[in-house]
Amino acid sequence: MILLPLVLKDFLPVEITMQVSWSAVGQGLLLGLIISVLFALPSLLSVRKISPLNAIRLSFEKIGGKTDPLTWLVYLLMAAFVVGFTHLQMKNWTQTLAFTISIGVAFILLIVLSKLLMFLVKTLLPKSSNYLWRQGFANLYRPNNQTLMLTVSIGLSTTFICTLFFVQGILMSRVTLSSGSNQPNMVMFDIQKTQKERIDSLTKAFKLPLMNQVPVITMRIEEINGKKANADTNNRRAYRNEIRATYQDSLTAAEKIVKGKWIGKVKPKETIYISLDQRYADQINVGLDDKILFNVQGMMISTVVGSLREVNWSRMQTNFRVVFPAGVLEEAPQFHVLMTRVPTSELSAKFQGEVVKNFPNVSVIDLDLILKLLDEILSKIGFVIQFMAGFSMVTGWIVLVSAVLTSKNQRLKESILLRTIGASKKQILAINAIEYFFLGAFAAGAGLILAIGGSWALAKFSFDANFIP
Repeated sequence: MILLPLVLKDFLPVEITMQVSWSAVGQGLLLGLIISVLFALPSLLSVRKISPLNAIRLSFEKIGGKTDPLTWLVYLLMAAFVVGFTHLQMKNWTQTLAFTISIGVAFILLIVLSKLLMFLVKTLLPKSSNYLWRQGFANLYRPNNQTLMLTVSIGLSTTFICTLFFVQGILMSRVTLSSGSNQPNMVMFDIQKTQKERIDSLTKAFKLPLMNQVPVITMRIEEINGKKANADTNNRRAYRNEIRATYQDSLTAAEKIVKGKWIGKVKPKETIYISLDQRYADQINVGLDDKILFNVQGMMISTVVGSLREVNWSRMQTNFRVVFPAGVLEEAPQFHVLMTRVPTSELSAKFQGEVVKNFPNVSVIDLDLILKLLDEILSKIGFVIQFMAGFSMVTGWIVLVSAVLTSKNQRLKESILLRTIGASKKQILAINAIEYFFLGAFAAGAGLILAIGGSWALAKFSFDANFIP
């Protein structure tokens, strides 16, 4: 709480002061008390019906018997508490249930994997192997072993830490602009068709690259599958606004076909297959082979959805929701957009002066200052993401260390017993190292696999981003 105002000070227009929120403190204490009581109840319930003799024998012999019915009630209360607390934070039942089910699945998988580990070690361990190796592996399935508890706790802690690390990378990729020497920093628009060649010549005269040059045509959707706006109750959003579309014979670097087939050129009287941005197609409830009638400033053009594209809107270039093939809109009323990169501010000023002088209707925007400001803001946002992820990771490490320390007393008893029968310190250290190494590696590996799966799901369904481990 002391560091958070320092981290966020560059984002807030006013200076903030830290003060203790007693309601938050009380809420934290209450939640901590409830969690402690719920997770302690199964152990407390198990001692209610144990006789004094069984209490003595419990230290070295497991007492059998049926599970207390009240224990299942406690487990149900635990699940209800997790669901309630998650909903309190997320305010969404779908996300709440998805999170709770994910935690439950991870918990069950780790339990199954721990049982599988004990079975494999017990079955496959060679009896002729070195004593230290035999004893180290035997500790994984001995009576009162900690394999199940440590596998679940270490696995879940590893899953939590690795998931935070992966999510941090996902979020950082979302707030990073595609920067570099090849990024345009000047855009000119409202270029008329008759001015296009002269603008090109002027740009080349200043030795500037023509990085992105596209025509833009304004249109509206008139019909979808033969239905007009007043009759199509499912797609009213599609008819509401004007569309800025373009035509091209090939895909750009920011586009990728995800469904259907791209057709770059059509001949007169052929069916016109257009390509839609996948998100836009979902918004207006259309798919492949649906028919759309466009009103291009009074001229009706009938089209068929031939492909859906995935568009990288973060790239500094012109992108469109609707793309026509070449051979359809060349004669339609249109204007052009040109993007270039100017290396220095002095050259930028001279070039803009010539453009304004020779083409007064053309608008010029110098993106260099805007990009610098955006890069500065995004770098600060990235620092905040890293800070919060790091803080959460520290919490995960504390949980991980606590889980390992829970078996400390059991290890002390075993070490004393081994010393009593003549084992040296090096042998005891080797036995414990073998057990902890393979147990930790197995649990951490399982946790890493779960983290990769969980991060992929978060990237796909929550952040709408690509996930690369």
